[in-house]
Amino acid sequence: MRRSRWPFVVTMAVLLFLYLPIIILIVNSFNASRFETGWQGFSLIWYERLFQEPEIWRAAKNSLVIAASATALSLIIGTTAAVALHRFARSRLQGVHFGLVYMPLVVPEILMGISLLMVFVAVGIQLGLFTIFLAHVTFCTSFVAMTVLARLQDFDPSVIEAARDLGAGWGTTIRRILLPLLLPGLVAGGLLAFTLSIDDFVITFFVAGPGSTTLPIRVYSMIKFGSPPLINALSTILLVITFAAVAISQRVSRSRS
Repeated sequence: MRRSRWPFVVTMAVLLFLYLPIIILIVNSFNASRFETGWQGFSLIWYERLFQEPEIWRAAKNSLVIAASATALSLIIGTTAAVALHRFARSRLQGVHFGLVYMPLVVPEILMGISLLMVFVAVGIQLGLFTIFLAHVTFCTSFVAMTVLARLQDFDPSVIEAARDLGAGWGTTIRRILLPLLLPGLVAGGLLAFTLSIDDFVITFFVAGPGSTTLPIRVYSMIKFGSPPLINALSTILLVITFAAVAISQRVSRSRS
């Protein structure tokens, strides 16, 4: 019986649909033409101009600082929430707790951005990097909590009980047993929170203030005022950094295994 070629054709069509725009973006980042009307020769001029734009790198710095700080706090709050959800799963209040943790995952970003903006204005907090940080912690905590909670589903609590029976204190038990066992979930949740924070635009757009421009907002302004070659170069650099991080993480995981 002859095998159908339709699965192969559909798979290639989907891959082409997903990756062709990325390939075009990378190619156009080396195009000397400003308006991308056609190939006018290989050039690195847009990369040179990109490194001469201090506002872009200032926005990148803001994004990195916010993403790193929001990820650190989200890991602490999210892990604590996940442990509480797992440990007291049969409590009546856990339904409410789970709903509060899960809600930021399903609420539309535009609604969350408007709500946070109204809260900050009502409280009297000046919009800036601090409000962006608080907003990012709000939704990053939920992703960390769900990721760590999934890891806790396969966790054997008898290991903790055995450590306690052998005389280990809570500090030693958490440091030497609980955290190493939860490390894959913590790393996955941290990477997810960092990626979502550094990539967020909608919520950041509502809660940002003067002098607190992040990289997504800066890219939006560049598109609005017409700087596609610089955006292509910036996107290519971000892709290279992302692929390098993935390759390093895979190499580290293979070496550990």
